[in-house]
Amino acid sequence: MTTGRLAAAAGYSVQQVRDLERLGVIPPAVRMPNGYRRFGPEHVTALRAYRALAVAVGPVEARSVMHDVQVLPYDEALARVVELHSGLTRARAESLTALRALDTIVDEAAHDAPPLPGDAMSITELANAIGVRSSTLRFWEKEGLVAPERIDRNAARSYSPAAARDVRIVAALRAGGYRLPAVRAVMAAIGTDNDTDTARDALHERLHTIAVQSETLLRAGADIANLIENRTPRSSNSNPKSATATAHSSPSPRAGTADDS
Repeated sequence: MTTGRLAAAAGYSVQQVRDLERLGVIPPAVRMPNGYRRFGPEHVTALRAYRALAVAVGPVEARSVMHDVQVLPYDEALARVVELHSGLTRARAESLTALRALDTIVDEAAHDAPPLPGDAMSITELANAIGVRSSTLRFWEKEGLVAPERIDRNAARSYSPAAARDVRIVAALRAGGYRLPAVRAVMAAIGTDNDTDTARDALHERLHTIAVQSETLLRAGADIANLIENRTPRSSNSNPKSATATAHSSPSPRAGTADDS
C-alpha cells in the first residue's frame, strides 16, 4: 500500500508515517523503482502497537521499544516488553503501599491524644522518622508542599504534629508515583478543608490509571509478538517452537514485497 493508504488505515497523517519510519518505529518501507514507498500489513500492525504503547508508557519510551523489538534478538526483544509490564507492576505496588501509609496516617490522627507543646520535631528528627533526607524536606518546603515553623533567629525549623502529618502525606504521594504539581494540588485541597480524602482519591485515581496502562500494554503486546514472529526467520537455536510446529506453520511473507498490497 502507499503511504497515504497506510496513513488512512492506521489513523496517522502521511507526515507522521514518514517520521515514524525514519525513527525506526515501523519497519523500513520498500522503495519502488519510481522512488515511492511500499508498505504492507506489518506496518499497520506496527503503527497500532506504537499507538497503544504510547498510551501505556509514553511516546518516548514507545518509540524506543518499537525500535528495539525490531532489531534485538528474539529473547531480548520479548524481554524488552516484559520489562514494561514489570515497571507497571512496581508502580501499582508503590501506589498500594502509599495508600496503606495514608490510611495509617489518618488512623493515627483519629486516635492520638491531643498534641502537646513539646511534641514538635526538628527537621533532622522528622527526616529520620520518615526515611528521607533533610534536604528533601527543605525542597518540599521550597515547593510549597509543607510549612514548618521557625522557632529562633537562626531559622531552625520545627514541625508540629500537623506539619509532620503533612510531610508524611507528601512522602506517601511521592512514593505512589505522583509528580510535584499533582502533590501540590492535593496538599492545597487538604489545606483548604483538612480532608485527607483528596489524597486518598488521588491514589485511587493513580491505581486506575495504571490499570488502564496495563490493559493497553497487553493489547500492544499481541501486535508486538506478531511483529517479532513475522520478521526475519530466527535460527533453529533461537526458535522456541518445535520442528513439528514449524513444519505445520505457513512461512511469513517478506515485509515490503509485491505480495503485501
